[in-house]
Amino acid sequence: MVDFLAENNLCGQAILRIVSRGNAIIAELLRLSEFIPAVFRLKDKSDQQKYGDIICDFSYFKGPEYYESKLEAKPELQDLDEEFRENNIEILTRFYLAFESVHKYVVDLKRYLDDLNEGVYIQQTLETVLLNEDGKQLLCEALYLYGVMLLVIDQKMEGEVRERMLVSYYRYSAARSSADSNLDDICKLLRSTGYSSHPGAKRPPNYPESYFQRVPISPTFISMVIGRLRSDDIYNQVSAYPLPEHRSTALATQAAMLCVCLYFTPSILHTQQAKMREIVDKYFPDNWVISIYMGITVNLVEAWEPYKAAKTALNYTLDTANIKEQAGRYSASVESLRPQVQQLLKEGFLREEIVLDNIPKLLNCLRDCNVAIRWLMLHTAESAYDPNNKRLRQIKDQVINDSKYNPKILFQLLLDTAQFEFILKEMFKQMLAEKQLKWESYKKEGSERMMELAEVFSGVKPLTRVEKNENLQAWFREISKQIESLNYEDSTAAGRKTVQLIQALVEVQEFHQLESNLQVCQFLADTRKFLHQMIRTINIKEEVLITMQIVGDLSYAWQIIDSFTSIMQESIRANPFMVTKLRATFLKLASALDLPLLRINQVNSPDLLSVSQFYSGELVAYVRKVLQIIPESMFTSLAKIIKLQIHDIMEVPTRLDKDKLKDYAQLSARYEVAKLTHAISVFTEGILMMKTTLVGIIKVDPKQLLEDGIRKELVKRVAYALHKGLIFNPKAKPSELMPKLKEMQECNSFLRTKIQDWQSVYQSTHIPIPKYPSVDESATFIGRLCREILRITDPKTTCYIDQLNTWYDMRTHQEVTNNRLFSEIQDTLGTFGLNGLDRLLCFMIVKELQNFLTVLQKNILKDKAVVDIFKALLSAVNPVKGIVANASKVYVNAVTKTQKIWPPYLEAIMKVGQMQILRQQIANELNYSCKFDSKHLAAALDNLNKSLLSDIEAHYQDPSLPYPKEDNTLLYEITAYLEAAGIQNPLNKIYITTKRLPYFPIVNFLFLIAQLPKLQNNKSQVRRFQICLQM
Repeated sequence: MVDFLAENNLCGQAILRIVSRGNAIIAELLRLSEFIPAVFRLKDKSDQQKYGDIICDFSYFKGPEYYESKLEAKPELQDLDEEFRENNIEILTRFYLAFESVHKYVVDLKRYLDDLNEGVYIQQTLETVLLNEDGKQLLCEALYLYGVMLLVIDQKMEGEVRERMLVSYYRYSAARSSADSNLDDICKLLRSTGYSSHPGAKRPPNYPESYFQRVPISPTFISMVIGRLRSDDIYNQVSAYPLPEHRSTALATQAAMLCVCLYFTPSILHTQQAKMREIVDKYFPDNWVISIYMGITVNLVEAWEPYKAAKTALNYTLDTANIKEQAGRYSASVESLRPQVQQLLKEGFLREEIVLDNIPKLLNCLRDCNVAIRWLMLHTAESAYDPNNKRLRQIKDQVINDSKYNPKILFQLLLDTAQFEFILKEMFKQMLAEKQLKWESYKKEGSERMMELAEVFSGVKPLTRVEKNENLQAWFREISKQIESLNYEDSTAAGRKTVQLIQALVEVQEFHQLESNLQVCQFLADTRKFLHQMIRTINIKEEVLITMQIVGDLSYAWQIIDSFTSIMQESIRANPFMVTKLRATFLKLASALDLPLLRINQVNSPDLLSVSQFYSGELVAYVRKVLQIIPESMFTSLAKIIKLQIHDIMEVPTRLDKDKLKDYAQLSARYEVAKLTHAISVFTEGILMMKTTLVGIIKVDPKQLLEDGIRKELVKRVAYALHKGLIFNPKAKPSELMPKLKEMQECNSFLRTKIQDWQSVYQSTHIPIPKYPSVDESATFIGRLCREILRITDPKTTCYIDQLNTWYDMRTHQEVTNNRLFSEIQDTLGTFGLNGLDRLLCFMIVKELQNFLTVLQKNILKDKAVVDIFKALLSAVNPVKGIVANASKVYVNAVTKTQKIWPPYLEAIMKVGQMQILRQQIANELNYSCKFDSKHLAAALDNLNKSLLSDIEAHYQDPSLPYPKEDNTLLYEITAYLEAAGIQNPLNKIYITTKRLPYFPIVNFLFLIAQLPKLQNNKSQVRRFQICLQM
């Protein structure tokens, strides 16, 4: 019969592809759950007020016309809706495709079952597939994975959020007009269930069975799958766990699958007492917390609470005496296993001969350790118990008390077990690789020694006091031939024959009184030793490695391992060399990747790389999180060193009286500095001992880890210092700006198409820029700094004197600030900080000009009465041949009638003007510092800029001359350098482009003559010219 998973077996390949896709879909759902746009949760009051009218749940479908008409009635809502669409359509499409793939998965599974029933696959029916070992596994996995998808979606993405995202996708995409769109079906499947993953949230009635039945699946198929899961050991795991008390651990994967699949037939959970008792007796006689997929834990006490039959059956397991017995058993196991494993890990204990002679004992120790760790980690996990459920609290407290649970001891056992497992695996891999070579070497040695003995008894080869004996000579030659004839390929026969040869060599020594000759005895003993080694070597089988892989599974701890992070970090802080043991633990955790990747790999799916990268990336991120304690500890030590050097250790003068030498020695402080410096070097040495490690498919280089960790900590501390240092009190007199500068990502809010954190070129998962809660309307310290500068140079309260580059208070005539401010910012934040401030002002100007255009187009040019005044004025002043007759009357009349439109116009012009002046000052400072610090760069940029401008001007005079093409990034790239070097004129910059604006010249002319009477000349005491705007 053709192998079920063979490439030419269409039936097997079809279900294998479905199951492979199921694992990939779950990985995608888990990946996307981290990127749900926060706005769809509508948690903040500000979000509710701003987006409440454009983000709707499924109530939208009851009357879409009503919602759309609300939007059309308000132009500002339309603008917000369009902006929201531009920012979110990409991520919404990704979510929709994931949701669609869940629906497609179950549709394809149903189609496959229909094809089986209709005989599409020759000689294959549902019954025959379930009789095949691989077929049985795949059909059970197919149903189970669909259930896991639904649970993951409900746990990771709240129902209301799903609905809002689906409605937004429906509104913003072309899917609703597509004929083959199955959006309706997806909405029916994924509408809100009412479930909430928050602790204490009430469980909805008939949940999750009603959710699982939204797309009906063949009851016969479900019944047969549950039948197989109830009765068979579908993965043949029991062979890896021979002890009866380990049976529930052996069948743990199958038990998790059964728990999920039972939700498809809730009648078993509700009423079928006998079946539930059988399930509990087989799978849950000693456990009630399970991991259903990659560490997602479920507590059956809570999960089966609404089901009468299930709850009754589980009560036997939850009996106080049974809980006490199980907890006590595992507590005793931990106490006895710890010294055993520590003994095995002693340097030089695990030698090859000891390992080969004690394979069963070592495997038993490994099993006992892993079973104890699994039970204790799952049954004491915080995430498995709802703190608001009294019964769960009682059970957890009993488990912790009766097992004498100590997380540090359990973690130590996990570390030792992982290290023991790692060493044993590496030894076995090496022995397997060298197996045949060593076996042939031992065979050759044994055969040669027998030939040498034959020659000794021939009388030819001289050996002290050995008489010639032709019988022994012939016998030893025959033994040599027998050893030579042993065949490595036929290991069973070779093993039996080797045992017989050893026995024969023992007997020949006894019967022929060869003990008297020590040299002959030594030859015989050596040969027996080589034959023993051959037996040991032939017994090295791959099955041992497979058993270790099965027994060492840590996928159940994929999420709950995080609860041990603080213990890991404390251990590293106390002993940085602990990192070498942690490496083995991380590698043990990496074995969890086998579960989702097995089927994807079997079918050679292109999803293999993305799924591997996702899980490997998650694990590497966790490794980084744990090891971040090393850079943190280093910086803590550095801070102490800095404090000692600044405050405690006195600076030694160049000339010093010897009687004062003792005062300057400060031995205790200097010893403390030396001690802290040594501690830093020990920390770095600890992380570098980890060696380059392949975690999943990602190579982790300890040097890179250390560098990234140091950069991350540096970014964190610098960001915190700037965040805390640049917070201003607007009521402070004088301004706190200059003193705070001496002590020590804002542009997004101005962009229509926002840049999310995961899209930013500056943001990194490895070295993230911290985001702090806003203390005012600014998102970052740069925003606060910018707004403080704008506040203290506000044109309503200050007056700028261009010749002096200084701002004066209009009321007191005192200096407020001057161009020295920008030198201070340069000293505090560097060129990058000052350039960032300049870019932020650019965005603010753009925003202000856009607001100005809105005011002009919607308030001024749409006002018929105002437009009529403009028309009348235009006709009065045209044609322009001389001075307008009766000018004062014409102008005063026009100004008086348009008085109401100027305040917002004036506001916008003052703000833009203020920011342009600030940009000029920043450009001057940047240019000055660039010429001072990097004169060659400044000169090169200036020359390149002039030559480029010359070429562009020449092209416009003669279009045949060259000009940079659209795909040439030279102009864009050089602009960034020029702006950073201050080689620019903000007054010549184009901020926005617009269509031709009607009446714009006459509007500006009117504005100018309306404001001129408010300006006056004042000659000050220091003979400087000052223009003050009197508001």
